[in-house]
Amino acid sequence: MTRRALICGLSGQDGAYLARLLLDRGYHVTGTSRDAQVASFDNLEKLGIRDRVVLESMVLTDFRSTLQTLKKAAPDEVYNLAGQSSVGLSFQQPVETMDSIAGGVLNLLESIRFLGRDIRLYNASSSECFGDTSGNPADEETSFHPRSPYAVAKAAAHWMVVNYRDAYGLYACNGILFNHESPLRPARFVTKKIVAGACAIKRGEAARLQLGNLEISRDWGAAEEYVDAMWRMMQLDQPTDLVIASGRTHSLGEFVAAAFEAVGLDWRAHVDIDDSLRRPSDIPYSAGNASKAERLIGWKAKSGMREVVAMMVEAEMAKMGLRA
Repeated sequence: MTRRALICGLSGQDGAYLARLLLDRGYHVTGTSRDAQVASFDNLEKLGIRDRVVLESMVLTDFRSTLQTLKKAAPDEVYNLAGQSSVGLSFQQPVETMDSIAGGVLNLLESIRFLGRDIRLYNASSSECFGDTSGNPADEETSFHPRSPYAVAKAAAHWMVVNYRDAYGLYACNGILFNHESPLRPARFVTKKIVAGACAIKRGEAARLQLGNLEISRDWGAAEEYVDAMWRMMQLDQPTDLVIASGRTHSLGEFVAAAFEAVGLDWRAHVDIDDSLRRPSDIPYSAGNASKAERLIGWKAKSGMREVVAMMVEAEMAKMGLRA
C-alpha cells in the first residue's frame, strides 16, 4: 500500500527537499502551512512538485487544528520541520519561538497519542542545543547547553519527544541536525546573505557587505543530503535520536572567503564588520560526530562547506542568467 506522509513546515528548504524525496519514493505527501490558501510555496515551485503535494492549513500551536489535520491526512509518518527557524530572530521573539517550537511538538505528540494509531514522528531537533562544543565533535551522548531562545525551545521539544517515546511507547525520534544549506535558503539566514551579497557585488549591484562575527565556526552540510537522513531514521525498527553532521567545521570567515572566491573576488575588499549584527550570546564553535548515523542508517555526508557554497553561488548567479 502507498505510504502516507505529513510534513509540518513544508515551505522551508528542508520541507521542499523532503517532499520531493518522499514523492520519488512513492509516498502520498501532505504538507501544512498556517494558511495554505495564501502561502506561496515558492520552494515547491522551484523543485517542480507543487501540484503533486496535498496542501492543508494547520496551526501547530492549536491542539484542535493539529488533531483535525492528523485525522484528515491519516499519515503513516509525520515529519515536524515547523516552528520559528531563525536563531537570531529568537532573541527578538523568544515567546513566539518557544510556543511555535516546543508547544507545536507537544501538540503533535498529544494528537498522535490521542488518536492511538501507528504513526511515526520525526522531530527536527538542532545542534544549537549543544551550545559550544569546545573543539570536540558532539555526539548523541553530549550534554545540552543551549545559548539562545531558539536552542532552549529546541531542547525542550527534544526532551518531550524522548519522554513520549519512553512513557507512552510512541515511535518518535529526534534528528539532531547541524547546519545545512541549499539554494532554497531564505534571505534572512546569514549564509544566503553572504552568497547573495557576493553575487550582487560581482554583478555591480552592490559595493559592500556588512557582517557580524566571522570568528564563529560551524559544521556545514547540504540540506538535500540531510533530508535523506530524516527518512532513513524513520525506517528503523526502533526509534532513536541521531546526530546528522558533515564532521567538518569551518569559520564563518572561511565561508565568506569561499563565496567571494567562487565569483572571482577578494572578500577583504568588500566586507565590513558591523558589531551591531552580533548576537547577544553566540556559539564560538560547533562540530558534529555522525558516526552512529553511519552505523545505524548507512548515512554519511558527501558535501562539505565548499561544495555547498559552490552550489549556492551557482544557483544565485543563474537567477540572473550568469555563470559563476
